[in-house]
Amino acid sequence: MNKTRFRLLVFFMSLSLIGIILVQLYWVNSSLKNNEEQFKFHIQQVLGQVTKRLEKKEGEEFYKIYSRFKDSTGRAPSRTDLLPLYDKAVNKNNDIVIYSDQVTREYDDDVFFDKDKFDDVVEKKSSKNKRPDAKAKAGEEDAERRMRFTIEGFIKDYREYNYLENWISKEKLQEMLSSELVQSGVKTPFEFGIYNDGMQTKIRSANLKYDPSNFHEHKVFDDNNGGSNYRLLVSFPEKKTFLFSSILGITSLSLIFTLIIIIAYLSAINQLIKQKNISEIKTDFINNMTHEFKTPIATINLALDAIKNPKIFDDKEKVQRYLQMIREENKRMHAQVENVLQISKLDKKELEITKEQADVHDVIEGAIEHVHLIIEARHGSLTRHFDAQRTTALLNDVHFTNVLVNILDNAIKYSPDEPVIDIYTENVKDFILIKISDKGLGMNKITQKRIFEKFYREHTGDIHNVKGHGLGLAYVKRIVEDHNCHIYVESEKGRGSTFIIKMPLIN
Repeated sequence: MNKTRFRLLVFFMSLSLIGIILVQLYWVNSSLKNNEEQFKFHIQQVLGQVTKRLEKKEGEEFYKIYSRFKDSTGRAPSRTDLLPLYDKAVNKNNDIVIYSDQVTREYDDDVFFDKDKFDDVVEKKSSKNKRPDAKAKAGEEDAERRMRFTIEGFIKDYREYNYLENWISKEKLQEMLSSELVQSGVKTPFEFGIYNDGMQTKIRSANLKYDPSNFHEHKVFDDNNGGSNYRLLVSFPEKKTFLFSSILGITSLSLIFTLIIIIAYLSAINQLIKQKNISEIKTDFINNMTHEFKTPIATINLALDAIKNPKIFDDKEKVQRYLQMIREENKRMHAQVENVLQISKLDKKELEITKEQADVHDVIEGAIEHVHLIIEARHGSLTRHFDAQRTTALLNDVHFTNVLVNILDNAIKYSPDEPVIDIYTENVKDFILIKISDKGLGMNKITQKRIFEKFYREHTGDIHNVKGHGLGLAYVKRIVEDHNCHIYVESEKGRGSTFIIKMPLIN
């Protein structure tokens, strides 16, 4: 996949993911708005029910006064008779306040009504403007009108000349609101109050603060014309929390699934980037492997052509030299293939490694023997600093020697001048530390983190000034881990590297 196609793929995947997230946010926002509209509808229903209960309660309180007067005097009271019984109907001089309402006064002289008729008028107050059936008699219609206007006139007096808190308490109003709200499924704290002409009354909760944007209101105590100065107000301090909690379940699932999509997306992008890097590394590996094989193949071809030459064919010494050259180059290619196969077996856990008791110093000496001629050829030096007193460990001689040879070979290859190598050993508790240090090119922090990855080589473009195919240190890492050891690298660009192997000892 080329870079342009890869970037387009990432762009469209990112765009799709952002679109999904925006759709989820839009859905949550729409759900909140719908819930808020339903909430307002339920609150208005609740306030309507509480208003009816308050008006009924008001009628019952008035009827108590009415009944006491009738029982004590033996006659039905007129509106004038009841005025002195109201708290606000008497001024400071104890003078009776004269009340006049021409529409209802014409019916208020000694009108008697019982409790059933009174309750019927109060409960049907909301439909008081509806006319009776057209077929009803004119007398019945007049009697109903007279009864309705009379009762409403009496209640109007009671409301205007009596203190509201005399017959209803804030505790009682709170109980009414609570029961209605619970029945409507609204279970959240609330504040409430009754206002008269925009002014607070004593019937209010302690923490009520007037905020028109956060209030739900409903008129209460309608007069004959359907108007009222009283308003029942309710606010919900935790309304947003309550509304959000109502969609919390489905929102949580939506968030979880969205999070899964995001994680899957990031994982897919990560895998795509890894696959892209692996593809580049494998391409580099093939190029390096091809470069590694070109020289031995070319050498073998040249040696074969030389042997075919009649002059050379009769010279046994030269033939043997060319045959030896072919054999060496063949071994070299075989070693390259074997290294790849060993890594493959390690990945599949098919490589059997048997371990035996051995002296670590002896193994190090064996590894040095493999590379000392190369060091001498490049006029380098290798210095031993064997300070470990306990050196017996459980290891596979062949594979562990290969580990050390790989590290030493890298130290030689990545030293642009004469290789200068130091090998240290020391004991730390029940471990032996093996340190192989060089003065070569060194590595940056990114390379240090990745040198043990399969096929990885520090990027140098198409320049193959250092031979290799990125498998040596991957093999080292696997073998070291199989020996229950740990390997670390310390390096600084331009100042060399130090590989440290921490190996457990046996007593």
